[in-house]
Amino acid sequence: MTWLLALLALFLPLHLRAEEGDFAVADVIFEHIGDAYEWHFWGEGEHAVAIYLPVIVRSRTSGWHVFSSARLAHGDEYEGFRISPDSGKVVEIVDGQEVKPLDISITKNVLALLISSVLLALLVLLAARWYRLHDVEQEAPSGIAALLEPLVMMVHDMARENIGPDYKRYSPFLCTAFFFILLNNFLGIVPFFPGGANLTGNIAVTMVLALCTFLTVNLFGTKHYYKEIFWPDVPAFLKPIMPIIEVFSALVKPISLTIRLFANMLAGHILILSLVCIIFIMYKFGPVLFGSMTVISVFFGLFMDLLECLVAFIQAYVFTMLSSIYIGLSREKGE
Repeated sequence: MTWLLALLALFLPLHLRAEEGDFAVADVIFEHIGDAYEWHFWGEGEHAVAIYLPVIVRSRTSGWHVFSSARLAHGDEYEGFRISPDSGKVVEIVDGQEVKPLDISITKNVLALLISSVLLALLVLLAARWYRLHDVEQEAPSGIAALLEPLVMMVHDMARENIGPDYKRYSPFLCTAFFFILLNNFLGIVPFFPGGANLTGNIAVTMVLALCTFLTVNLFGTKHYYKEIFWPDVPAFLKPIMPIIEVFSALVKPISLTIRLFANMLAGHILILSLVCIIFIMYKFGPVLFGSMTVISVFFGLFMDLLECLVAFIQAYVFTMLSSIYIGLSREKGE
């Protein structure tokens, strides 16, 4: 169903591009996985239907400017600003040159982040409300509580096994990370509002998530953890070398968390969009080839869509599991 909705959402603009002979696969893919100053629904040019988001920029010469991104749609210029066709970011035109202003605009990814945060808070509050109104020893959970309880217990057990006796201190962080990643992974697969934003396929978002794990590990590490980094129990000739290796290892961990989540989710979006584009590439080769490739593309797309749902869960699970392992290693007391 998701695949068919995505095909319908893309059909009109891609059909027009195919007819005009102006169909670039790379442009279409990066347009859909990239950030933007609007949330596009359908249509092209002046007939486009979209949510135009607020642009908030600070010019080096004229101070702050706040206006709708509709002012910059279709390559227009407003108050000396325009969207650069190269970077896709708002730039200021100063003496004929493009200058990057301080940009804190509400972009598509920012709006998606706000929406997903509200949805996550709502899900948690609804589940908590059920537990406040019911006796769990007499009644099995239902509704949202029944959906979330197995996942919460899974993360809870993961924390207990990997962290140790004080696991309850870190379970809230691990649950938040798991559900935030899982929710945004699934929303990224849904092609209609409020889904469709490539949030966990944005390296800035995954980097912040990994940074939270990095700070949790290193701010709450035990003396034994830091002793093993800076003065490990190794032969004397290795003691000057091991701290360098251990510090490098500590820095690589958040990088690996960042790249793993970012790359897997981005690759899934690119693959699904590429399968959609095959249909419109074949448009100019006649109805027989066009029709046959449409059927093949849709079937492969459905398969990849289901696989992407599995990947969405696996990536949330792996990120949370590795985070719990890293925290557990930093909480070792030693002998």
